[in-house]
Parts: sequence; C-alpha cells; structure tokens
Amino acid sequence: MICVSAPPVDPSQVIRPTMGRLAIACSAAILLLGALASPVRADSVSTARIAYARGDFVRAVRVLTPPALRGDPRAQAMLGFMYENGFGTPQAYEVASDLYCQAATAGNPFGQAMLGLMYDKGHGVPQDVVLAYKWLNLAAGHAKSTQRSYFLRLRSAVASKMSASQIAQGQALALDWIPGQL
Repeated sequence: MICVSAPPVDPSQVIRPTMGRLAIACSAAILLLGALASPVRADSVSTARIAYARGDFVRAVRVLTPPALRGDPRAQAMLGFMYENGFGTPQAYEVASDLYCQAATAGNPFGQAMLGLMYDKGHGVPQDVVLAYKWLNLAAGHAKSTQRSYFLRLRSAVASKMSASQIAQGQALALDWIPGQL
C-alpha cells in the first residue's frame, strides 16, 4: 500500500456541502464524533468537533490542519473525513485517503476503517478488496466496543464480495501488520 500524497487545498476555495450530501454523511458523522470522543480537553480535535457539530466546517478544517500536519492521528482521521465528504473544503479523495493512511498506520481505528472503505470503493486509492478487508479487520480489532460491531458489519460487507483465498490474504495482512507500518 502506498500513501497517496496530494498538495493541500487552499481553505479559501471552500465548497459548501448540499443538504443531500449532509444527509448521506449523517451516520458517518455520528460515528466520527463517537470515535473521537475523549475526556474533555481544550485541544484542537475537541474544538474541531464542536465546530463540526455547529456546522462550521471551515473552522473545523482550519483547526484540524495544524495538528494533522504535526502527525496527530485523530486530527488526520477527522480531517480526512472532511476532505472525503467536501465539508469545509473541496472534496478530494486523494487527500482524504492520504490522511486516512497516516492515521491508520498510527493505529487509529476510525482512520483504519475509513481507509478500508476507500479501498473498497477505489476512492483516492486503487480498488482492492483485500486491503479493504485488512484495514476494516484492524479497525474492528482496535476499536472500542461501541464502534466494533459497526466496523465488523463493514468488514462482513466487503467479505461478501471476496473469495475464501482473498479473505485469507486480508487476514494474513492484518495479522502481520505492525503499528507505524503500512
């Protein structure tokens, strides 16, 4: 797997999401907010979550970008979600997949799950069900119990399109994975 590198998009060139796109991403947003839930702190991710909940997507992107560039996996995963869906920034699958890749390799379950879905769809990365299965399997294994069943359902949906050999390959890749590596 190769992390895709793409230049950052200028936040001043923002495309506002339509109501249809907001409705489609509603369940993913709830999962995102739950996945990033942590003790109350005055950190960038918490500030961005509050801005996101208020619908101030531009502020959320602006707040998340510095910690994401410094390597914060929670910020990378949330910023990847913003780029994937075009919330507060132009939709850019390549940037989203790169951010998810960085968060996933750091062991962030949300980043792993979203990278798995990007591989399943072929958005920003080559379509590859084996890698999709690997990342969804890792996400389920690293997730808190509240998110685990959702990630397992996603993994099962991907597995339904795979042969037994492909599933075995995905499981082997997940078992061999070491945090910090692709």
